[in-house]
Amino acid sequence: MHWKRITLIGVGLLGGSLGLALKQRRLAESIVGYVRRAASVQECEAAGAVEFATLDLASAVAEAELIVLCTPLAQMRPLVQQMLPALKRGALVTDVGSVKRSVVRELEGLVAKAGGHFVGSHPMAGAEKAGVAAARADLFVNAVCVTTPTPRTSRAALRKVEELWKNVGCRLLRLTPGAHDELVSRSSHLPHAVAAGLANLVLRPGRPEAQRMLCANGFRDTTRIASGSPEMWRDIALANRGNLGGALGEFITGLQAFRRLLRRGNGAELQKFFAQAKQRRDEWSQKAGSPSPE
Repeated sequence: MHWKRITLIGVGLLGGSLGLALKQRRLAESIVGYVRRAASVQECEAAGAVEFATLDLASAVAEAELIVLCTPLAQMRPLVQQMLPALKRGALVTDVGSVKRSVVRELEGLVAKAGGHFVGSHPMAGAEKAGVAAARADLFVNAVCVTTPTPRTSRAALRKVEELWKNVGCRLLRLTPGAHDELVSRSSHLPHAVAAGLANLVLRPGRPEAQRMLCANGFRDTTRIASGSPEMWRDIALANRGNLGGALGEFITGLQAFRRLLRRGNGAELQKFFAQAKQRRDEWSQKAGSPSPE
């Protein structure tokens, strides 16, 4: 499908990468970006992510066939409320949020009352670097994008949103909002909490300088995602706190069992622990290929 006008609400890593991908593939006649800071206008245009960027939300949304929310979760509802008077009747609205139940619950009805259609989506693509300067056109290639339709979702709108993500390189998966949030709490949100906790522990002020010098590739790889946006991850943790709390409980139980093996000096069981982890990850890696990092 070729779009006449797509508006990106927020032009950072994800919004900027989507804009670049749309332009590279010539999927839209016009791509507009809404940003919060005057300095971001020139940054977005210089990066080539949009035709033009603006601080005026109403003008950014006007006449857009598709609007993609690429902001932290807590900003989505207030922005949608502000943009509704300018929303074109029949327009599609989607998002890139990492939590779906609260987003879909809050936005689906609001957009419908204004004559539009909301479809929740989550491209599992990202990086530790933020901002439009880190955007790249191939960010979504081979990434899984989850769409989260509900009984109220327009089938035509769902197909169009899925076609958007497919056309920029994503592999598609449909889940309910609740199922999505439970699964990503383990595979995405828990790893970020663990990486942040490890970075805080090992790099705590007062450690000897030798501690930092001994942080090599293993530490770098394990904590890479801890460099992600604190604002974004605060919102994700709060919005999915029930599922994330459960995932943390499972993880802590596993660590406690590991600690008991250490105390007992049980080499056989320790080797079994590491062997099982290696087998499971190797099998996943072979099936998954080279997924985009998140």
